[in-house]
Amino acid sequence: MLKLVASRLALGILSLLLVSAAVFAITSLLPGDAAEELLGQYATRETVEALRASLGLDQPAPLRYLHWLGGLLTGDFGRSLANNVPVAQLIGARLPNSLMLAGATAVVSVPLALAIGITAAMWRGSLYDRAVSVLTLSIVSVPEFLVATASVLVFAVHLRWLSALSAASDITSLAQFFRLFALPVATLCCVIVAQMIRLSRAAIIDQLRAPYVEMAVLKGVGPLRVVLRHALPNAIGPIANAIALSLSYLIGGVIIVETIFNYPGIAKLMVDGVSTRDLPLVQACAMIFCAGYLLLVTVADLCAILSNPRLRHP
Repeated sequence: MLKLVASRLALGILSLLLVSAAVFAITSLLPGDAAEELLGQYATRETVEALRASLGLDQPAPLRYLHWLGGLLTGDFGRSLANNVPVAQLIGARLPNSLMLAGATAVVSVPLALAIGITAAMWRGSLYDRAVSVLTLSIVSVPEFLVATASVLVFAVHLRWLSALSAASDITSLAQFFRLFALPVATLCCVIVAQMIRLSRAAIIDQLRAPYVEMAVLKGVGPLRVVLRHALPNAIGPIANAIALSLSYLIGGVIIVETIFNYPGIAKLMVDGVSTRDLPLVQACAMIFCAGYLLLVTVADLCAILSNPRLRHP
């Protein structure tokens, strides 16, 4: 089992290394030039070339990648081309805000999705189960930017119940926290909860069809006890994968949500970096998102391994 866990961790590290090469290559292909963005369109060619040399942009791409990768391994993300400050400083000021938004979304979405998914599996085929299936399919088919825009128009512009702009520094009470985070969290929860409900429901139903569950039912075990004591422990692996895959949506969805709600998070910082061709900033933010996704997938994989008795007791 330890060898299997070590192989999964090694695979995650190798995947992150390959992702770093892909991130560097893709960001290097962005149109425009950072030196030209900084100096403006009226700068002379000599001035632009001098700035490119001072920023190291005139070096070959493989050499720049090796320097950048070495900096990542030592915790040095480089300096922002637009602000001339360490990228780590810019990210450090925004990362807690994104983690707060992601944490609030996870706290709301995970218990809600598991409760609905488990009850839908217990009463599969019922009117409640069909209503949940139709509702989740409908929510999944709606893009998050449409949900965010519609929620702003309804709850912020017309009804004026909630704030259309979110700023973590404005929180002074629990009511203020709810007012500022209600719309972004609700937008992120829509698709996350819908996906998690479908995956967790499928995992529980798969276990309820197993022979050991049928034997427990024949012995007179109640439906709730069958699910909680027999099916749920054996579905921990698939449910962990469902949670990880659903929460990994935060990595892409949070970019849209932070942009629409003008939330001062790391995703908004990356969008601003793209507009100014600030490659070190964009690359560092992209690596953080990729590392978060790989971490979620690796943790889910490890949960599946540890929850499998055949792997725990080879």
